[in-house]
Amino acid sequence: MPDDQDASPAHLSHAGAVVDKAIEYMMGQNLSSLAIASALLGGSLALLARSMSDEAIVGILTNAIGSVRSGELREHQGADGVP
Repeated sequence: MPDDQDASPAHLSHAGAVVDKAIEYMMGQNLSSLAIASALLGGSLALLARSMSDEAIVGILTNAIGSVRSGELREHQGADGVP
């Protein structure tokens, strides 16, 4: 298996496109945004736990919290709240 920490931009783009399609599919199944996001977050954390230390995962989550608190996530949304 390739080293996950050296993901190329092409791999990141491909993975992002797959996730976007999965989200689109789940929304088409009338799943709530909270259910979709919770499932994706849980799966992401489980995947990270396979290859990273707990402290490294805490660092990622700390950065994510900082992005939420600074409003960085909201900067990518339009006036109607949709990305």
